[in-house]
Amino acid sequence: MTQRDFGNDMRKSKPGAVSRRRMLAAAGAGLAGGLAAPAALARLGRDAPAPHAGANPSLGGSYSQRAYSVPSSPGGIAEIGRDPADLPPPFPRRTAQTVEVALQTIELDGHLDAATNTKFRYWTFGGRVPGPMIRARVGDTVEVALTNDAESTMLHNIDCHAVTGPGGGAEASTAAPGETKRFRFKALKPGLFVYHCAVPPVALHIAQGMYGLMLIEPEEGLPPVDREFYVMQGEIYSEQPFATAGFLDPSYEKLLDERPEYFVFNGSVGALTTQHPMSAKVGETVRFFFGVGGPAHTSSLHLIGEIFDRVYPLGALPAAPLANVGTLSVPSGGAVIAEVTFEVPGRYVLVDHSLARTERGLAAWIDVEGPQNPAVFAAVSPTPEPG
Repeated sequence: MTQRDFGNDMRKSKPGAVSRRRMLAAAGAGLAGGLAAPAALARLGRDAPAPHAGANPSLGGSYSQRAYSVPSSPGGIAEIGRDPADLPPPFPRRTAQTVEVALQTIELDGHLDAATNTKFRYWTFGGRVPGPMIRARVGDTVEVALTNDAESTMLHNIDCHAVTGPGGGAEASTAAPGETKRFRFKALKPGLFVYHCAVPPVALHIAQGMYGLMLIEPEEGLPPVDREFYVMQGEIYSEQPFATAGFLDPSYEKLLDERPEYFVFNGSVGALTTQHPMSAKVGETVRFFFGVGGPAHTSSLHLIGEIFDRVYPLGALPAAPLANVGTLSVPSGGAVIAEVTFEVPGRYVLVDHSLARTERGLAAWIDVEGPQNPAVFAAVSPTPEPG
């Protein structure tokens, strides 16, 4: 495979020549030295079992989390955004065990913004953005098998911030197209951690969509809630300006300058509004697992019309949560656990309070159903003037 192969695979519209040359030169570092690796140990098929299938986690033995099926793609263009309700369920209390995680890295064309017919070439864990959420307990042994799809054009790997070991597992998992790499680690410390591809240039692989979250629960688990959602913020760097129709070319210059054209929740514009809006009921407590893939910008997470009841800043566990927080600062590569109980029905919009980013695609909402609660909130009609 050559840099020309990579360029041919990536091109979908006329590229900016200078940007493409620089991008190819940078991406070449990710190709160098890896394509003569041994043949794949195993190929995880595209018609995979449902994510998170496996043994009952309350029992001993191993628990498998599989998430490598490709999303449906009418016309060859995938709906890339992950449903925020697509995450492993909480564990019952149990002793430490082995958690087997099977991931496949897939490069595919996806809708960046269906409303403007904007498309982008994504690199992904499991065919969606973010990659699947991985859930384990402190004390578990986590065995990761990462397969790079045979149709990929690039080396890929995984750097897990939850790992205690060189590169977070990146070097041990670097796989050429068609190859599977494995490593294991002991989950020593609880918390909510980002994972991402770390093949050079690392920021490029992240900006193409290669990031996700891994939750290492404390031994006693987390307090029960009514619903959990999985949301991540990312950036898209394109040669073409925001809202351009057709295929976009990634811009390496804008990436280096940290000037994204798009800010997105769960991979695409509209992923958490028109495609996968969240929902809840009055009186329910909702837990958000939120992370920032980046690769550059900090998020000021805010839920308009509500106050987070409990927040575990920077995803730190176990820790006494902060109470009554309006806006959360979450750095690139960082995460937070935030909980809220809804008292009033209506639509609540989740934003980055750097609010110009809503004009570049960054918004989500949660629709809350239930009885009105005028003691807490009510619109008041103006008092008629006398006469």
